[in-house]
Amino acid sequence: MADVRERAAPLVRFVQRHREPVVVQTVRSAAAATIAYVIALRLSPEAAPLTAPLTALLVVQVTLYATLTNGVRRVNSVVAGVLVAIAFSLLVGLTWWSLALLIVASLVVGRLVRVDEYVPEVAISAMLVLGVTTVGDTAWARVLETLIGAAVGLGINLLLPPPVWVEEAGESIEGLARRVRQLMLRLGEQAAGRVVVEQAAARLHEARRLDHDIVGVDAALRQAEDSLRLNPRVREGLLHRVVLRTGLDTLEICTVVLRVLARTLTDLTKEREPHPLFEAEIGEVVERLLSEIADAVVSFAVLVTTQVSLNADAAEARLSAELRQAAATRDKLAQVLLERLQHDARQWQLHGAVLTEVNRILDELDTEHRSRRLLEELDRVSGEQRARMPRLTRLRERLGVQEELWRNRTGIGGRFR
Repeated sequence: MADVRERAAPLVRFVQRHREPVVVQTVRSAAAATIAYVIALRLSPEAAPLTAPLTALLVVQVTLYATLTNGVRRVNSVVAGVLVAIAFSLLVGLTWWSLALLIVASLVVGRLVRVDEYVPEVAISAMLVLGVTTVGDTAWARVLETLIGAAVGLGINLLLPPPVWVEEAGESIEGLARRVRQLMLRLGEQAAGRVVVEQAAARLHEARRLDHDIVGVDAALRQAEDSLRLNPRVREGLLHRVVLRTGLDTLEICTVVLRVLARTLTDLTKEREPHPLFEAEIGEVVERLLSEIADAVVSFAVLVTTQVSLNADAAEARLSAELRQAAATRDKLAQVLLERLQHDARQWQLHGAVLTEVNRILDELDTEHRSRRLLEELDRVSGEQRARMPRLTRLRERLGVQEELWRNRTGIGGRFR
């Protein structure tokens, strides 16, 4: 029995990882390219119609929205390149100077037809077509193969539907929150006087590195947002996107404030060396406060990501309780610092900065603040959609989609209150 489990372990791990972007992209791209090549062999006059699988390979993306948008741009780029090549073949043929002009003209045309990242593909298509002898036949064969590859790339979504990457984006947001928590706990140790100046500087560099983590989370969130667009399996995609995006915005603000707090504590450590950063009583309160805020940050991330699919009442209650406890500790710290400054006012600016930065984080995590911000963002995005696509908005209103979104909008706001 143990041998069977050991032999099946790789298959189990593969099944567990089947939703990862690399696995999904590999399977869907390989399938699309193969199917496109088989179809092109029957329809194209070319002996090896590799343009079709190449197009399918480039068109198929992880999300349906990216597949549709990339497919259109890909077809436009190839057709534009073929037309440029036909024009050059009729006028000048292939020489070293005509090749240079061809590349320049293709890149300019690519900008004009707005194919974005596929601008080089216009020049590539033009050079490949111009470099053969039977330009006319090859040009239209290349157009046919491109259309075949694009059609297969778009159609593969019906056979292998792209996943919705909301869960992965939520895991990235929670991972960022846990890294913020770990840094806050280390800053608490620093406040309690168990860190020297060199270690305080290391904490500051760690806070700065959180910017790179935010970039990675933002990329995962953009992928999740694309997977929600134009996806028939997803309802209320706009609501999901706004909840996750505003949640990441809040965490990004918290990381910026945390970096400022790390800078303040580092300056205090340098000022106080070789003495402890705070007196024992104050250091203990600061450490406890940062620990409580760190727990609240994680609870906030759990609330934001849970909101997408599950009942968030328990997460909201836990966050509210942690924020109340942190606010009480903050008030105690303010009182202790006030008493201390009455005897020694030399560092009142730095001490006041600590309280200010702590207050900013608590305000950002506050459920009332979160609710207002979420509803404002929903209104803003909905207004932009109505202005950009009035006909689609009217159709959604007739179908009752807008009313359902408004009801859910009100429910979301109520739960955050």
